[in-house]
Amino acid sequence: MRGFIANTDYDWFTYLRAIEPPIDDVNFWKPGSETSFRALQPGEPLFFKLKAPRNVIAGFGYFALFSKLPVSMAWQVYGGANGVASFGEMRERLLRIRQRFDMSTDPRQDFRIGCILLTQPVFFDEDEWIRIPDDFTGPIVQGKTYDLTSGEGGRIWYECLARAAKRPEWIGPYADVDEEPRYGDLIADLPLRSGYGEPALIRPRLGQRSFRIAVLDSYGRRCAVTNEKTLPALEAAHIRDYRDLQEHSLTNGILFRADIHKLFDAGYVTVTRDYHFEVSRRIKEEFENGRDYYALHGSQIRLPKKAADCPAAEALFWHNEERFLG
Repeated sequence: MRGFIANTDYDWFTYLRAIEPPIDDVNFWKPGSETSFRALQPGEPLFFKLKAPRNVIAGFGYFALFSKLPVSMAWQVYGGANGVASFGEMRERLLRIRQRFDMSTDPRQDFRIGCILLTQPVFFDEDEWIRIPDDFTGPIVQGKTYDLTSGEGGRIWYECLARAAKRPEWIGPYADVDEEPRYGDLIADLPLRSGYGEPALIRPRLGQRSFRIAVLDSYGRRCAVTNEKTLPALEAAHIRDYRDLQEHSLTNGILFRADIHKLFDAGYVTVTRDYHFEVSRRIKEEFENGRDYYALHGSQIRLPKKAADCPAAEALFWHNEERFLG
């Protein structure tokens, strides 16, 4: 298991640390969109290393996904979880950074930024800050990857877990351990929920904001029914109510155009377990219209490329039986 120690802006950190109640997902943004982020797999931790003169590890979050988004959408979806108080402040900060490297950046442009989306972030108080690795020196611009099973990576990971475990709201691989985890020579010395063993990936618990972006990207940024690809018009729909499941899962989501999302939530349309779109007769009965929607009746929806991201049959069955008006 790996972790990535990332150089972190102090203003971003202090803004998010002050939010109450603690926020469940954040955008660790990059000002440019030219490169991707491949340092971590979903579920591996990213550590917040405050820049000089502080030079400490001040918290961490679990990597959920990386996405390149227009800055307006990053703000629309994440708002204050971007680590700033307003969209204007976010644009100003981004433009100031971007123009250091590219003077041609148009201030009016809705430019794209890289979004490293993190769940279950933990922000430590100053008396909890952790010493950085001895080898984290020199011209490290973005950050550095570490093995968390031994050495300095292991030390930092276990010190972070010890601090996080004290927080009653935190949910992690060691949240139910009575004693603080202690770093030692053998990783197997640390109790896990399921017994003993090496640090293991956890499945990121998506927040509402990250759920929307995860669904957006899993469907290739196109409506599953109409193939619409205008980003502001696309919305991530929960198939089964979130209040029933208490979890934002990709398999409980479908990407719809906004009007179809509203009809889906109201029960006027549904998706069958074999992934066909159905339209209720009630649209015509109640609104004396619906020609455009009936033209889509019976069509097969567009599915994610990854089979593991496809809508769950049991969730679709629930919507067919409990929500669809028929």
